[in-house]
Amino acid sequence: MDQNNFQEMQLLEQNLHSLILQKQSFEIELAEVETSLKELENSGDEVFKIIGQLMLKTNKERIKNEMTHKKDFLISNKENLKKQEKILINQLEKLKQENKK
Repeated sequence: MDQNNFQEMQLLEQNLHSLILQKQSFEIELAEVETSLKELENSGDEVFKIIGQLMLKTNKERIKNEMTHKKDFLISNKENLKKQEKILINQLEKLKQENKK
């Protein structure tokens, strides 16, 4: 394996590791949003939102819409990261196969 291939492989592995960490972060945040939406469904009409160090009363339907939009955003980003992850894995595998020759 020459130096250029080795450096390219290292860079791909670093990018893959970074993508995996980002994907895990989105998965954690998505789980939190889904839990919040379930709790919101079970709550009464009076709901509160924490903004910084303040807890403010807010409209239930408005917060539900915000949370649903955030959930959709997180799902979309997670799917994009999965696609990028597959591309990087394929590039790594191709590079490894080329170096075996």
